[in-house]
Amino acid sequence: MTKLPTNHSPKRAPDHEANPAGPGVPRHRAIYEELLKEIESGVYGPGDRLPSEALLCERFDASRITVAKAVQGLQRDRLVTRRPGSGTYVESPARPNSLQFGLLIPDLGATEIFGQICQGIMRSPAAKLHSLTWGHSTGDEGDPMRAMEGLCQQYISQRVAGVFFAPSEHATGKDEANRRIVSMLERAGIPIVLLDRCFEPYPDRSNFDLVGIDNHRAGYVLTRHLLQTGAQRIVFAMRNNSASTVGARAAGYREALYSLQGGARGTIVMGDFEDSSFVEEMVSKEKPDAIVCANDVTAARLMQTLVSLGVRIPGDIKMVGVDDVRYAKFLPTQLTSIRQNCIEMGAVAMATMLERVESPGLPVKDVLVRFELIVRASSGGER
Repeated sequence: MTKLPTNHSPKRAPDHEANPAGPGVPRHRAIYEELLKEIESGVYGPGDRLPSEALLCERFDASRITVAKAVQGLQRDRLVTRRPGSGTYVESPARPNSLQFGLLIPDLGATEIFGQICQGIMRSPAAKLHSLTWGHSTGDEGDPMRAMEGLCQQYISQRVAGVFFAPSEHATGKDEANRRIVSMLERAGIPIVLLDRCFEPYPDRSNFDLVGIDNHRAGYVLTRHLLQTGAQRIVFAMRNNSASTVGARAAGYREALYSLQGGARGTIVMGDFEDSSFVEEMVSKEKPDAIVCANDVTAARLMQTLVSLGVRIPGDIKMVGVDDVRYAKFLPTQLTSIRQNCIEMGAVAMATMLERVESPGLPVKDVLVRFELIVRASSGGER
C-alpha cells in the first residue's frame, strides 16, 4: 500500500461515508473509528504524523472540540502520542509483553450491562495485544460468590496481570464475599479495576480504580425530568440490599426534589415489587404520580404489578429507570431510562487497567463515563 504524505490529509470521504461507525454513533467516535482504521491499515504507520486538527475538522466537517475528543481517544488507547509544538504521531504497536487479564462478574447473567462492558473491554484497541480470560465454573453454580472465589484462585495461580471485578449486588453474603475476593487478589499483588460499582458502602471507598457513571447525577436527571413533565409526588423504588450505585441514585433523587421542589425530601420505598399486596399498599399510602426506579429490572417488575392492579402508565403513574436494557422498549409501556455507554466503559476500563499495571503508584481514581436520558412513553411521551 502506498502511504499518503504525513503532512496532508487523505481525500475527504463522500457525505454518505461521513459517519463511518454507523447511525446513532457519536460523531467523535465515528472519527476515532475512521482514523483507527487508517492506522491499522497502514495509511499512517508508526512514527507518522497525523494531519493537524484543523485539517481533520475540514475533512470530517466537524468542530474542533469533536475532532479533539477523537484524537484524545486515540491517545488514551496509546495509539498516538502528542508532541507539544510538533503534532500528533502514531505510536509503535509493539509492547514488550503480552498480558493476560481476568474477569470476575458474579452478576453477569442478571443484567445486560456487564455483557456489553465485556464487549467493550475485548474490542478496545488497547486490548489487542493482550488476552482476556473469563475462567470457568468450579461446580458451585448454586453459590455464585463461591464460584467467583474459585475463579479468583485460578487467576492467582495463572498469575494474571490484573482482574476486572464487578462486585455482586444481591447475592447472599455478598459484602463479605466481595471483600474476600479483593483481599485474595491484593495479597497476590494483582491490580483490580472495579466495574460499575464499589463494594464498600458510602461514604467508605475501596483502594481500587473504578469505571462507571455518575449515579448521583443520573438520579438527579431522572427526577428533574419527571418534575418537568408535571409530576409532584415522586417516590424512589429500590430493592433491599442494593449496591452503592443505587444509594447514589437515591441521593441524586432527593437532591433534585430538595433543590427543584421547594425543599421536598421525597420517599424511598424498599421491597418486593412483584408482590401485588405490597405495591397496592405503597400506592395507597404514598399516592405517587411518578416513580424513579433504581434500575430497569425494578421498573419492569413494578410496571407489570401496577398494570395488573389496573394502574395506567403513564396516565396514573409515570415511571423511569436506569440501564436502558433491550426489553425496556417492549414493556407494556415503553420505559424512559438512562442509557449507559457500556462499550465505552469497557474500553476505558482496559485503558485504566494498563495505566495501573504500568504505574502502580498512581492515585486511585473514579472514571465516569457519559450517559444519556432516553425518553419514552412511560414518563409521558417521547422527544
